[in-house]
Amino acid sequence: MPDIRFKVAREPRELEQVHALQYRAFVEEIPQHARNAEGRHVDRFHDENTYFIALDGETVVGSIALRGQRPFSLDQKLADLDAYLPDGHRFFEIRLLSVAKEHRRGNVLPGLLAGVWEYATSAGFDGAVISGTTRQLELYTHIGFIPFGPLVGTDDAAFQPMYLTRTRFRERAREISSLVPATRGEIVNLLTGPVTIHPDVVEAFGTRAQSHRSPAFDDDLHALKIALRKLVNAKHVEVLLGSGTLANDTVAAQLSLLGTHGLVISNGEFGERLADHATRARLDFEHLRFDWGAPFDVDEIARRDCDWIWMTACETSTGVLNAIPRTTRAKLCIDAVSAIGAVPLDFSDVWLATGASSKALASYPGLSFVFHQQPIAVSDTLPRYLDLGLYARDGTPFTHSSNLVRALRVAVERVDWPSRFAQTAATGAWLRGRLRENGFTIIGDGAEPAPHVITIALPPPASSDEVAEKMERAGFLIGYASPYLRERNWIQLCVMGDVPRAALRVLNYVLTDTATHAATTPAAAHRSAS
Repeated sequence: MPDIRFKVAREPRELEQVHALQYRAFVEEIPQHARNAEGRHVDRFHDENTYFIALDGETVVGSIALRGQRPFSLDQKLADLDAYLPDGHRFFEIRLLSVAKEHRRGNVLPGLLAGVWEYATSAGFDGAVISGTTRQLELYTHIGFIPFGPLVGTDDAAFQPMYLTRTRFRERAREISSLVPATRGEIVNLLTGPVTIHPDVVEAFGTRAQSHRSPAFDDDLHALKIALRKLVNAKHVEVLLGSGTLANDTVAAQLSLLGTHGLVISNGEFGERLADHATRARLDFEHLRFDWGAPFDVDEIARRDCDWIWMTACETSTGVLNAIPRTTRAKLCIDAVSAIGAVPLDFSDVWLATGASSKALASYPGLSFVFHQQPIAVSDTLPRYLDLGLYARDGTPFTHSSNLVRALRVAVERVDWPSRFAQTAATGAWLRGRLRENGFTIIGDGAEPAPHVITIALPPPASSDEVAEKMERAGFLIGYASPYLRERNWIQLCVMGDVPRAALRVLNYVLTDTATHAATTPAAAHRSAS
């Protein structure tokens, strides 16, 4: 599953590969131009072209030339070109569309087209003309291009003039999106969990099960703990067989041993759940609530007299990052289940912090962990499964899963985390910007945004259930089914796993068209009236 990148070609090495790709397409495959000894084709409008390219690693596997300067090449082949085109549009010309053969059923073509529209729209264009090879006429019409006029070119290299408006491209985006999952063998996963799992992690999970008392299991668990501690700058970590809820219950159990007054802070669903953990553990605490999606008021927190503070690092429900207080005497407890693996974290001043395997670490659900900076003693008053001291003393006090441990070890060790954090931040900022441009209301815009979670309030009378159902049919799984999302008519887009930028470009068009259509259908109007 290659991670294709898209960009405007500016480097000489990229342009040289474009010339070579065009030679293979328009000299060797389609005999439009004469062969030459150099094996490269330089377009006659090269100095006026902007090349948008697809890169697999450092290899150019697809390219499009776009040009806004008249006369177009079609002007020289068709008299009175404008008579064929709809009024009221500013057209640019797409030329020399070429995709390497091994990438023609993947996300390269939709990614190139979506990128070209993004680039052209920013330059003020809203219509495109193209001379498409008759060999791919069905594909072009599937995308939405409208043929016009007679064929141009030669008998051996015939081309059909076509045009496409930005509005029609958006209308056809759901059809275009079907080209993305075709190469991946699955729909594009934009859920908070489970996320898309890398083949190396799948392979690790599928190895023969080991006893949790075996040396092989001990080696995997030891290596996993080292990798987890390094990721968040923690001295100790205990790995539990259970979800993040178990890890938070374990933190509540440790807080109950203190017998002191604490503070639970919330600004969304998962902060509210921490308060529920604290209530069920019969802790003495104050619950300080802020509006959902609003940032914490640091001064308000500082005014509270408490021995411990419990909060979320990433409030997943609203896509907000909460700053971890650093100037407080209180013991800090952090729910970092959705933050670990998505953003850089430093737990050097944190008393207890929790995480889980199935979010941004991109492994299977079933493991959670509790980080701690100081040694934890065994307690004879806590339920055994919630006694963090037993894990700290014995390592593996209870039955464990070697498959889950090995899979998570591979998931953590295989990633260059500084690079991943930078990539996630760039992807999240890019996607938020495009969604805002298309008029979506993003929750938590007044706070620090989580780069990997975007929560959108749909405009009435659009229904989150209806939009999510249509998005799934178009090849995209999005978040909507949690009760707190349904109650507010919110949807979520999450990039915790590996999601190619090509898929997100198409998603942007598909979601805009789907949400707009859902808000204007007769059924939607009926729901609004009732």
